[in-house]
Amino acid sequence: MTKDNMFSDKAFLKRLFNLTLPLSFQVLMLALVAACDAVMLGRVEQNSMAAVSLATQIQFIQNMMLCAVTGSISILGAQYWGKGDVKTIHKIFGMSIRIAVVISAIFAVACVCFSTYLMHIFANDNDLITIGAGYLRIAGWSYLLTGLSQCYLGMMRVTDHADRCAIISSGAVIINLILNGIFIFGFMGIPTMGANGAAYATLIARIIELSWAVISSYQKGFIHPEFKDLLVHDALLAKDYVRCGLPLAGAAMFWGVGFTSYTAIMGHLGADAAAANSVAAVVRDLMCCLCDGISAASGIVIGNELGAGNLETGKLYGRRIAKIAVFIGFLTTALVLLVTPFVVNYMILTDKAKNYLVGMMVIMAIYMIGRCINTVVINGVFASGGDTLFDIYSLAVCMWCLAVPLALFGAFVFHWPVLMVYACTCVDEVGKLPWVFHHYRKYKWVKDLTR
Repeated sequence: MTKDNMFSDKAFLKRLFNLTLPLSFQVLMLALVAACDAVMLGRVEQNSMAAVSLATQIQFIQNMMLCAVTGSISILGAQYWGKGDVKTIHKIFGMSIRIAVVISAIFAVACVCFSTYLMHIFANDNDLITIGAGYLRIAGWSYLLTGLSQCYLGMMRVTDHADRCAIISSGAVIINLILNGIFIFGFMGIPTMGANGAAYATLIARIIELSWAVISSYQKGFIHPEFKDLLVHDALLAKDYVRCGLPLAGAAMFWGVGFTSYTAIMGHLGADAAAANSVAAVVRDLMCCLCDGISAASGIVIGNELGAGNLETGKLYGRRIAKIAVFIGFLTTALVLLVTPFVVNYMILTDKAKNYLVGMMVIMAIYMIGRCINTVVINGVFASGGDTLFDIYSLAVCMWCLAVPLALFGAFVFHWPVLMVYACTCVDEVGKLPWVFHHYRKYKWVKDLTR
């Protein structure tokens, strides 16, 4: 077999780059909202920053459930777009909207009506609970809109409009950041609102994002759902949708609840541990932007080829992207270590919280190798061909049988130091690596899912 030189394949690199750039930028802009919330609220009060970070775990779980919807759009949408079947793509759009509306409504009601009870899950400090509950009562209304906007943006990504998707998301984020500054600090004659100001900024930005996405979908060359698309039922397509979406939903819930458990565990170790973990989580999310973008882009690039029946080309692209993932993993590790001094010195934290943050950043640097590789290979390469069950198995073993029990026992039974408990929350991604590469070589993900 001749040696593959991906750098000579200009068409592949151009396609991957043209998708990765806007998708990574979109993820970056979304992560910047949490980063700016942390920075702005951190300049006001440590507890406000920590409380909002804990409260937004509810939206994190919602986003994980919506991943099953947007993931199905990416898998089936990319393959049917590669095949040129627009009629089926309309059906996928309508099916996704129906599911997303139900999920979003459940989370909105829970946050608006039961915010205090939800905050008790993540903290036992009364100040954190009070601040976080106030945030959720306002931001919960924005969660009602999230599912709809994610369906529209997900459809744009797979139908060659990733650039517009990035523009809409980025525009909404910029508006969110501007409003954050105005509402949190009280500029332009508006009273200082603190954490509640961040919630109002999120709500307004979500309204603008959804409106922009709906209007864009009616432009020439874009896909928009007709009323009949919302009502049509295609049994075979629904079966394919469930086959793709159900494992994604299970994996998302496994991962989302597990990750939220990590935050809750750290939140119960005290305000200093919660504050340091909040900052570390923001840095982690920012550092994951490139691998998240490549993951989404690879799912589309490989999925287009598989849906068009070019299985060997899809297999070749998967091999190339797996190599890129390894490089990105080590690059991200170096970046985390590089920014650590700047992050620690900038944030207004207690000395104890700063010491925790330094240790967490070093641990996270090692964790990022596994996180980047696993994100690209599992969520990008494997998912492109509908191989979504593997994610559930790996999470069940590495997260729920290893990392979560270790962190729980370490925190509440053995009373290990904070940094040791934090390290327990990071072992799952590193532990997956051998298993991921073994599964990759089976090539179960090389499948054409279209009918």
